[in-house]
Amino acid sequence: MTNDGRQGTVTARLTEGLHELAATATRTAETIGDQVERAYRMVRETVEGGGTLFFCGNGGSAADAQHMATEYVVRYMKNRKAYPAVALTTDTSLLTATGNDFGFDFIFSRQVEALANHGDLLIIHSTSGNSPNVLHAARAAREKGVRTLGFAARDGGALAKEVDHIVIIPTDRTDRAQELHLCIEHLICEIVEREVLK
Repeated sequence: MTNDGRQGTVTARLTEGLHELAATATRTAETIGDQVERAYRMVRETVEGGGTLFFCGNGGSAADAQHMATEYVVRYMKNRKAYPAVALTTDTSLLTATGNDFGFDFIFSRQVEALANHGDLLIIHSTSGNSPNVLHAARAAREKGVRTLGFAARDGGALAKEVDHIVIIPTDRTDRAQELHLCIEHLICEIVEREVLK
């Protein structure tokens, strides 16, 4: 295949992929407005009340968790005071010790038990909604009176029944769900900064 042929193939796939993402984003915008509105209120109430936002997830969702915690602590669109936010995915000593001593299923719940309190919010990223470690985290939060917000796809999996509220992207594709989770959470963060700016 010539270089021009390869370039044509790449351009066609890029166009197709971006149109597919746009279609999924449009479908999401048209169907989950109420879910996002409630998610925003939960985040805003936590920030306004001085609570901490805790984030967790696996793989790409772990990266999203870390990304969003950083936006709240540092800044997103505006300079303002730091909002308390912690990604439960970053402490390798803690994660490996918990995994070794108790099992991988408890790497997040152990931290929730130690760090989270009433007035905080645990934000769980899981496209399948079925990862045991995030389910244990949700249960640990409930036992401590900590509210929980999930971001998932498909039907929300078991997580839909374990959290106080869930935002479900209407897609079976993990990558598209993660891309839109991040987009929605950026928009929530932007509005929080604008409305709660201190």
